[in-house]
Amino acid sequence: QVQLLESGGDSVLPGGSLRLSCVASKDVVSTYCMGWFRQAPGKKREGVAALDTDGAIHYADSFQGRFTISKDNAKNSLYLQMDRLKPEDTAMYYCAAQDGGYCYNEDDAMDYWGKGTLVTISS
Repeated sequence: QVQLLESGGDSVLPGGSLRLSCVASKDVVSTYCMGWFRQAPGKKREGVAALDTDGAIHYADSFQGRFTISKDNAKNSLYLQMDRLKPEDTAMYYCAAQDGGYCYNEDDAMDYWGKGTLVTISS
């Protein structure tokens, strides 16, 4: 069974940074397409970034380079570095995995999901 567990969510001031982590079950990060998504209350879930097994990365245009996705296959971990955070970044952030198909950060294509970690940006 594929398991995903996010961590690193916190409450920070605007302009601050956070690094989110997702620990996956064995071999998932190295063999699956991995992605980060977020959802604010009352809003639709949106894709942030996706990382394929060959290292190819797709970012949603709206983030304009503020977020960086990476992984460590040996540690079975996926990361999201978030910089210059804004109040509108406040959301639940989810880690997801896809076991086949085009890796393009699309939530409908993802097969497995973590429970999320909360990020709050406020003054």
